[in-house]
Amino acid sequence: MISTPDICDAHGDKVRVLEPMMINFGGRESFGGQIVTIKCFEDNSLVRELVAEPGQGRVLVVDAGGSMRRACLGDMLAEKACKNGWEGILMYGCIRDVDEIGQLDIGVQALGAHPMKTEKKGIGERDIAVHFGGVTFTPGEFVYADNNGVIVARESLI
Repeated sequence: MISTPDICDAHGDKVRVLEPMMINFGGRESFGGQIVTIKCFEDNSLVRELVAEPGQGRVLVVDAGGSMRRACLGDMLAEKACKNGWEGILMYGCIRDVDEIGQLDIGVQALGAHPMKTEKKGIGERDIAVHFGGVTFTPGEFVYADNNGVIVARESLI
């Protein structure tokens, strides 16, 4: 099990800590892996594409612009990510179907929940550095998350 406090104690000079803002919704309360990014706003088309790919050892970091008006992840996409082996999803925005997502063996953290789905316009960017909560998430770096917080490092620390 991942413990962000333990990682910070052992590697404090190698980690960047996200401002406290995320809520843990997934069935897996601690998760970590190599970062894959999406930048989108109220359109989860790229999320749908990416969770269909193999995700072993990877965490999907979605910069949804902090939108509190639409959910960029629901139970069907979370289930697909789980089936394809993703370690977790970190959503700078909202999710929905929280009861169902809480039953899946995948880590999911987000700003909150919202019942409205997004529109599908195919708009967004993939595999670019994204910045929110005082931290830059760069594809290929590593992210670790648990109920204590979210940390990022240039290299694997576990």
